[in-house]
Amino acid sequence: MRIETKLFTYLTPFFLLVGTVYGFLVEWTEPVGFLALYLTAGLSGMIGFYLGFTGKRVGDRPEDRLDAEIHEGSGEQGHFSPWSWWPLVLGLAAATSFAGLAVGFWILYIGMGLAVIALVGWVYEYSRGYHAH
Repeated sequence: MRIETKLFTYLTPFFLLVGTVYGFLVEWTEPVGFLALYLTAGLSGMIGFYLGFTGKRVGDRPEDRLDAEIHEGSGEQGHFSPWSWWPLVLGLAAATSFAGLAVGFWILYIGMGLAVIALVGWVYEYSRGYHAH
């Protein structure tokens, strides 16, 4: 995870610098732009820290080594549910929630309720039915 760690870590000072330059250009009167850039720098720093911390714990992947062979990256890459419908339901819930912010605030409550149902269904997908352990 060296490449990803460097990418996010190097983006942190870039966003801080761009946020400061933007703040000076608008004379600090427009509060959303520079604050959004500062928050983006913070998020980039947190992601870089997490990837660096996880990379040290997990070790080098084949993608991180110059002498790696293609076959070293084969095998199981994770646990995925290709038949799961819950991500689609969660995406619809997010779209409904964002539409509620733009159209009518009462729609947000419908989207939030649907999001709770989708999250619970996705988390407990392997605890019930055909795939229960």
